Amino acid sequence: MASAQGHYGTGQGGPGTTAEHRNGFGIAALVLGLVGIAVFWTVVGGIVLGLLALVFGILGYRRKKRGLATNGVMALVGAVAGALALVGSSIILAAGVAVFNSDEFKNYSDCVEHADTASERERCARDFQKDADRN
Repeated sequence: MASAQGHYGTGQGGPGTTAEHRNGFGIAALVLGLVGIAVFWTVVGGIVLGLLALVFGILGYRRKKRGLATNGVMALVGAVAGALALVGSSIILAAGVAVFNSDEFKNYSDCVEHADTASERERCARDFQKDADRN
C-alpha cells in the first residue's frame, strides 16, 4: 500500500521548483511602473510610484539572478518603466519650478492680485503670455 506522501509530496519541493520561487517584487515593479507611467504628470504619483517600481524591479531582478524568482524580465521591465515615470515627473517638476520662480510669473501674480475686474485679470493674462513668448 503506497502512502499518500509518495503521491502528493510534502509540499516543500526540491531546488528549482515553483514552490520556492518568490516573484512578488517583479510583479509589484511591473504594476507600479505601469501605473507610474500612466500618472507621471501628477508629479507626486510619478515620483513615488516610479521610485518604488525601480527599487522593487532591482530587488526582483536580483532574486532572479540568485535563482529565487522566475520573472527577471518582468522585474527589469518594471524597473525601466519606473525609471521613465521618475524621469518624466522630474522634468515636469523642474519645468514647474522654473515657471513659478520666473520674473514673468511674479509680475503676473502681482498684476492679478491688484486687478479688480475680470477685464484687468484678462489683461494680466495677455501680458504674461506676451512676456513668456518673448523668452
